[in-house]
Amino acid sequence: MKLSALLTPENLQQLMADNTCVVVDCRFDLNQPEKGYRDYLAGHVPGAQYADLNHDLSAPVTPASGRHPLPGADQFAGFLARIGWGVGKTVVSYDERNSTMAARLWWLMKYFGQSAAILDGGLKAWVDSGLELESGEPQSQPADAAVLSGDSSLTVSAGEIMAALGASALQLVDARARERFAGETEPLDQKAGHIPGSLNRPTAENLDESGRFKTPDSLRREFNALLKATSARAVVNTCGSGVTACHNAFAMELAGLGSTRIYPGSWSEWIRDEARPIEIGPGTR
Repeated sequence: MKLSALLTPENLQQLMADNTCVVVDCRFDLNQPEKGYRDYLAGHVPGAQYADLNHDLSAPVTPASGRHPLPGADQFAGFLARIGWGVGKTVVSYDERNSTMAARLWWLMKYFGQSAAILDGGLKAWVDSGLELESGEPQSQPADAAVLSGDSSLTVSAGEIMAALGASALQLVDARARERFAGETEPLDQKAGHIPGSLNRPTAENLDESGRFKTPDSLRREFNALLKATSARAVVNTCGSGVTACHNAFAMELAGLGSTRIYPGSWSEWIRDEARPIEIGPGTR
């Protein structure tokens, strides 16, 4: 991962001054889907465009899918064109503070072969740096839609996971909070638990008390302690619907551990099929 993949407010200011980026506000509340956009209109990084998780960063839900299917190439290209992105520019994403939604856009750009970065600490870091916000919806100059193609080598399907259960070819790492992983509670999906053999790495553990990412050295030590000798290429990140899984993927790259894969449907897709097994409890490691 290039150092520029994680930006300070000062780094972002320079990119904005050079006109080499498109800034995207990704704030979104799963329980109040309209809140993120309302908050965006109230105040955002000057010139930032808005990305709605449900409509811009996900495809429509189907009876077999999880809650946030990956957008198709044409849909995502249309979104990028609408916000004024063109090949050669870097998308810089942010959310309120913890980068969980921002990481989804970062990963989608990677999946479609384009460059992206995250504002470390989100809007809070921008405000804490004494920088101004603007309100309302800024005008954007739409761009021509790029021809995009998703990299299927970065994803794993439910069928591939089923075939690998009990083997060492894949190591699932679940980004949900520990109580959801253990099946003690489930606020969003119809069944509780996790995919058998998964390890648990809640996204909150990637951050320090300010909501910024821990140092690469700290992240590397923690992921190595969790994964033992498992290589990054064997890791498949999961979560509830394929969104916060991207946070762990970003953190592992920031740690210098390499590129991992994601199960896009994650738990909310896994439980759609009664034939897929479920495990309850904290796991074995």
